[in-house]
Amino acid sequence: MSFDFAVILAQGPKILSGIVVTILIWVGGNVAAAVLGFLIATLRRFGGRGVDVLLQVPIEVIRGTPFLVQIFLLYFGGPYIGLRLDPITAGFIGISVYGAAYYAEIFRAGYRSVPVGHVEAAECVGFSRNQIIRFVLLPEMALLVLPPSINMAIILLKETALLSLITVPEMTMTVSAIGSQQYAFVEALVVLALVYWALVEVANWLGRIAERKLSKLSA
Repeated sequence: MSFDFAVILAQGPKILSGIVVTILIWVGGNVAAAVLGFLIATLRRFGGRGVDVLLQVPIEVIRGTPFLVQIFLLYFGGPYIGLRLDPITAGFIGISVYGAAYYAEIFRAGYRSVPVGHVEAAECVGFSRNQIIRFVLLPEMALLVLPPSINMAIILLKETALLSLITVPEMTMTVSAIGSQQYAFVEALVVLALVYWALVEVANWLGRIAERKLSKLSA
C-alpha cells in the first residue's frame, strides 16, 4: 500500500484556514485562561477563607471532569438554559474556562512559594496590596510558574482538537474532512500529527526564550 500525501497537501488553503482557526482559539483562549486563572488565584490568596472555599468548588469540578464533557454541555446543553453559542464562541469559552482552572492552581502554588517573610517585610514598609503583588510576589514567582504554564499552554493546544466534535472549523475537523473526501484517512492523520507537533515545538521554543530572558532579569 502506497501513501499519497499530495491529495491532502493539494488542499493547502483549506488546511491553512484550519490552522489559523486553531491558533486563534488557542492563543486567545490561553491568554484568557491565564488572566482568569491569575485573578482566581489572587482572590483565593487575598479574599479570605470564604472566598477561597467558594472558588475552590468550581475549580475542582472543572479539573475533575473531562474537557470533552464540558464542551458538550456548553454547546449542546446551553440552549436548555437559554445559552445559544456558535461553535467558535463555545470553543473559545470552553478552552478559556478549562484552562483557567489549571492556571489558577499554577498561580496559587506560585503565591505559596514566596516566603511569608517577604510579604510581611513589604507590608512593614507600607506597600499596598497591589504593590506587594506587583513588586514582590510576581517577580519571585515568575520563574517558578513559567514551566508549568508552558506545559499548560501545550495541553490546551492539543485539546483544541476536541473542538472539531462541536463543528469548530479548526485544524482537526478540516484535515479529517479532506481525508474523508479524498479517501486518504491515514495521510490526513499523519499530516495532522505533523502540524500539531510543529506547533508544539514552536510553543516549546518560545517558552525556552521566555525562560532565558526571565533568568537574566532575575540574575
